[in-house]
Amino acid sequence: MNALHYAAAGGVLHSFGFLLAVKLIGVLLVFLTVPLAVGMLEHKGMAHMQARLGPMYAGGFHGWAQLVADGIKFVQKEDVVPDNADPWVFKLAPAVSLLPAMFVLVVIPVGPHVVGEPLDIGLFYALAISSVSVIGMLMAAWSSANKFSLLGGIRGAAQLIAYELPLILSAVSVVILAGTLSLTGIAHAWRWWWLPALAPAVFIFFTSSLAELNRPPFDMPVADSEIIFGHMTEYTGLRFALFLLTEYAGIVVAAGLMTVMFFGGWRGPGPTALGPMWTLAKVFAIAFVVVWLRATYPRLREDQLQKFCWKALIPLALVQVLAVAALKVYVMHGNL
Repeated sequence: MNALHYAAAGGVLHSFGFLLAVKLIGVLLVFLTVPLAVGMLEHKGMAHMQARLGPMYAGGFHGWAQLVADGIKFVQKEDVVPDNADPWVFKLAPAVSLLPAMFVLVVIPVGPHVVGEPLDIGLFYALAISSVSVIGMLMAAWSSANKFSLLGGIRGAAQLIAYELPLILSAVSVVILAGTLSLTGIAHAWRWWWLPALAPAVFIFFTSSLAELNRPPFDMPVADSEIIFGHMTEYTGLRFALFLLTEYAGIVVAAGLMTVMFFGGWRGPGPTALGPMWTLAKVFAIAFVVVWLRATYPRLREDQLQKFCWKALIPLALVQVLAVAALKVYVMHGNL
């Protein structure tokens, strides 16, 4: 009897370990490929929008090897640590900035049953973990022993503190309608009328995500005309590349959360098996808009960014929460 019990327990542990390994490998593959594809999208999209022919040459057809060339360039560059820098903090900062994006990808569903870990508090987890990356930015800024780096880190922290509030308030509107913090549950609860009802929340979440990712027109922490390159000023080689990968991974995370919360996740025409393809298509569509904005709008001033947050986005987000709460009561009485 004991032998049977131990054999059954061993089988359960073996199947659990195998499933866990498959999930981890899947998340790692997504983490290593999709952000790079977004980077390629930015290269090619901006090349067309701004008639920049350089990125169109590498490798021949459509400059397909430009990303490979950039990777080789970063590997060959010397890894420099400033004399007055704190070496351990300086070296750890890129990893602290990058890893939260991978941890968030674990809870974002790409299909009805395709998700790394379907947490019941998945949205809360995603918003909490994604905020950790600013610590890596502050580590890089402080440890570099460079005043321009420090200014960039302070700007980035100020943006995070300001825009985290409207970001969370816009997510609260979704939670009220869905009645759950589970990202999978939110996707299952999604209805077509959420699109018009949550239109202000879509704008608020998207704008706040741009500010938290330091993407144009909210890229004051890395304003090259003012503070060289912000917290990344002293970085070279692969560590600099990790910071760039952090930006693209952040775009993927923000687009993935928007896809699940506002655009129905894997929902689309055709059979359910096409769900992951619809999710990826929506993610890349949102990423394209992010690239489009970079090629279109000039950088704001820091005071304009703060005023826009506190005087426009936060009041709009509060009104949205109240309106959605009233709509939820209306729906609960069977009117929709």
